[in-house]
Amino acid sequence: MAGILSSLQGAVGQGVLWGIMVLGIYITFRLMDIADLTVDGSFALGGSVCAALVAGKGMNPVLALVVCLAAGMAAGAVTGILHTVFEIPAILAGILTQISLWSINLKVMGKSNMNLGKAETPISWLKDSFGLTQNQAMIVTGLVVTVLVIVFLYCFFGTELGSAMRATGNNEDMIRALGGNTNRIKLLALMLSNGLVGLSGGLVCQGQNYADIQMGTGAIVIGLAAIIIGEVL
Repeated sequence: MAGILSSLQGAVGQGVLWGIMVLGIYITFRLMDIADLTVDGSFALGGSVCAALVAGKGMNPVLALVVCLAAGMAAGAVTGILHTVFEIPAILAGILTQISLWSINLKVMGKSNMNLGKAETPISWLKDSFGLTQNQAMIVTGLVVTVLVIVFLYCFFGTELGSAMRATGNNEDMIRALGGNTNRIKLLALMLSNGLVGLSGGLVCQGQNYADIQMGTGAIVIGLAAIIIGEVL
């Protein structure tokens, strides 16, 4: 029984950290009606950047997560520029960025995987300070970050820009007729989405204590499945 509960905690801990990625995918897939395949690359990018900064540079792990967020936004910006400026279909633009990120992630880490070693992270700090297990610390950390992200998104989508983003996904022609810059809104949506994906990748890296070049493989499938299951439930 104890083994089952331990395994369940591990699944929940991983699920909460991956759930932040699903929030990012929801923005493009449901709100903007864009199938963004950048996710597989930007998730691994977040993990690679986190490992390189924390283990390689000794950076503060919380600050490293902010950089992971920025790195994900940069990846989303590349996809957005390919789609809006060069008028490449969104799905193909995502594929191009995803393939490019494979080489970039290898360059960032310098190898196919990197261990964080004994570097202190928010998860390890919770373990040492409160006597929690690894899985319990992952759950607490994931819940705190998830709540912060949800509050931010709730406030953002209540603003004029957030409302314009939702309206663009619902009826792009109407927003364009009203004088809205739909290309800029799409670019912002892709940046916001992949920023959350990169943040999730950084958290997963800290949770499992290492980053791997293949950690983002199938991330878009997992995210879409989670969205569909969540809507059904």
